[in-house]
Amino acid sequence: MRPLGGYQKRVRNPAGQAGRGEDRHPVTALTAVVTIPLSILELAPVSATADTAEALRFTTELARAAEQWGYRRFWVAEHHNMPAIASSAPAVLLAHLAAATSTIRVGSGGVMLPNHAPLVVAEQFGTLEALHPGRIDLGIGRAPGTDQRTALALRRTVEGLSAEHFPDELADLMAMLSGDPSRLHSVPQPAEPPQFWLLGSSGYSAQLAGLLGLPFSFAHHFSAVNTEPALRLYRESFRPSRWLDQPHAMIAVNVICADSDERAEYLAKPGLLSFLRLRSGRPTALPSPAEAADYQFTPAEQEFVEQRKTGQAIGSPKTVQRQLEELVRRTAPDELMVTNQVYDLTDRLHSYQLVAELPLSRPGTPITASTGRG
Repeated sequence: MRPLGGYQKRVRNPAGQAGRGEDRHPVTALTAVVTIPLSILELAPVSATADTAEALRFTTELARAAEQWGYRRFWVAEHHNMPAIASSAPAVLLAHLAAATSTIRVGSGGVMLPNHAPLVVAEQFGTLEALHPGRIDLGIGRAPGTDQRTALALRRTVEGLSAEHFPDELADLMAMLSGDPSRLHSVPQPAEPPQFWLLGSSGYSAQLAGLLGLPFSFAHHFSAVNTEPALRLYRESFRPSRWLDQPHAMIAVNVICADSDERAEYLAKPGLLSFLRLRSGRPTALPSPAEAADYQFTPAEQEFVEQRKTGQAIGSPKTVQRQLEELVRRTAPDELMVTNQVYDLTDRLHSYQLVAELPLSRPGTPITASTGRG
């Protein structure tokens, strides 16, 4: 089984230093504290002053910075026909990002499988893994990531657009990349397949990931109300596989961190207004903070925005740490993936750097250690 990346474990003794003699507390209970790895989910946001080319350049700068700050993964999402998002071709963008970095894992968050023939995805990610061995994640989702008209234009047929075909297509894709002798092989065939992840915002993908023994990434930033039920279902459904011995869950959460709570709230408004316009059928490029601050929300729109903020972490480093610690306490994730829609690149970089410096951890498995003479 290929490891997902080891946790950094620190051992603390809450009772203080134990005695040296065998007759003084020969066994002491220790608490393992697991440092939670952080990753980034990127959408290459397009703003009123940064076109798609500029957005992709900013994404590249962010990937390089994330590597320096110690983020584990850098994923790009697949969205289509959305004026505010430039990450419509993950495999192409990932090839560029992998070449622009050297150690950080890069991947899809995710490839929306109903939009593509499994063989095409297998060839794309087989090529990426062959070029950058041990650094490629293939996160797979079952939503189209767009409207049905655009999804039909991508797939060119109504067949396969239904979620009922997803498990079979996922099995085909994984077999093609894993060298299953009974299935069609993709070429290039890497020495090891990319790291498979299943993505979801409901119980369907959570249960499927558990049954297949795959790591699971939940879209808390998109469906906060379903996070805990989905993770519980994933863990209850989990069966050990060639990929994993035990469940491994990651949560994607929207995080906007600034030097003060007021500044963070100001920077969060463009993303909230952009999402409101998208859901209202009026998608636009990401508005500026000034435009968002001047926008007059109706009572219904304000209620929508407040609901959207539920589950997000917005504020100063102290505030964000408190919010993320509460999320970790409730959900016990193995990893956290942060994302944001901040207008200015400098503010975006600053937010991610502040988050990278936060000491986030969760209790691990209790350890019993002997303190007597060995």
